[in-house]
Amino acid sequence: MALEINNDNFEKIVLQSELPVMLDVYTKWCGPCRAIAPWIEQLTTEYENRAFIGKMDAEECPDLTAKYEIRSVPTFLFFKNGNIVDKQSGANKDAIIEKLNALL
Repeated sequence: MALEINNDNFEKIVLQSELPVMLDVYTKWCGPCRAIAPWIEQLTTEYENRAFIGKMDAEECPDLTAKYEIRSVPTFLFFKNGNIVDKQSGANKDAIIEKLNALL
């Protein structure tokens, strides 16, 4: 299961991770976000021990949403060695997998 990221655990889990990180930024009311949720859970299993997959509710983390300039959901943030290296808006599965694989 993808771990829920929030203001309290963002730095420790995302920025200090030894693994590459893909963060799914969503909202509870977003239809496309809900539609891809099972697929995100599948990625969590497929990339176990190779990458960390997390989820962050944009409405519960407005400071982080502003910092990373999230303008629409779903948006995917990609981190490596504590730095954001890529960003993908929309639920394009192939593009997301390509960006995630590029981190490995």
